[in-house]
Amino acid sequence: MCELFIKADARLWESTTRSLRIDGMVTSVRLENFFWSELEEIARRDGMNVVQLITKLHHESIDAGHDLGNFTSFLRVCCARYLDLQLAGDISNDLSQPIASVDAPAILGRERLKYH
Repeated sequence: MCELFIKADARLWESTTRSLRIDGMVTSVRLENFFWSELEEIARRDGMNVVQLITKLHHESIDAGHDLGNFTSFLRVCCARYLDLQLAGDISNDLSQPIASVDAPAILGRERLKYH
């Protein structure tokens, strides 16, 4: 079992730092290459680039009252949720289908029932 993880391409867990501008402020985000790849896929699905996606997530997180003390962890969890929602069939594997088109309230409602 572990061979699937141990012998994976080491470039996946190498970190890359990208500088981006959010609301006129330059910030750096350091993530493993695997997560950058997932963020690129998520962004593409809704016609954005990664900087636009991260900025949107940042703004919506603030609007929701989230503590952004560790924004990179939040981005990693977003990637993991994306993959989990695909496996559960809540988000299509068809990359041409925008994520904005899914019924988020219904998905979140099913999750509440599942975890509570």
